[in-house]
Amino acid sequence: MIHILQTALLLIFPVLVIGAALRDATSYTIPNWLSLALVAAFPVAALAMGLPLSAIGLNAAVGAVALVAGMGMFALGWIGGGDAKLFAAAALWLGLAPAMTYLAVTGVAGGALAVGLLGLRSSYVQPFVPAGTGWFARLAKPGENVPYGVAIAVGALAAFPASTLVAHL
Repeated sequence: MIHILQTALLLIFPVLVIGAALRDATSYTIPNWLSLALVAAFPVAALAMGLPLSAIGLNAAVGAVALVAGMGMFALGWIGGGDAKLFAAAALWLGLAPAMTYLAVTGVAGGALAVGLLGLRSSYVQPFVPAGTGWFARLAKPGENVPYGVAIAVGALAAFPASTLVAHL
């Protein structure tokens, strides 16, 4: 029974991260409640997994460093505020060990997303994009922002199997 509860608590992370990516792709916003839910669920999951307080503190420190980095990227105009909060909330769950994987995969996914959107927004492809006000038309609109929450989610999901929480399952 405990194992089922632990697994259910671990599923919170991918569900919320995927939800944030979908919201960002379709509306260019990541609701605060998604990042707050990740932060609030972490201590519950960590205690249920039997993480020592030192590991919980290390994960919190990684999350804090990611928040400062996210705030810096936001200040430079590289990402949105929701992206910065999601970046930090995901880092809290991942911890130190998978941090480099998280950063590397997020960067590569962000680059691939940007290149894909440049292609989608090119004058060669625009005649084939359906007209309208839907989320896809907005995604394909030249000059629009990049929903970087998608790249953050890809990086977070790639790094999650190596996280401290999963290791304690």
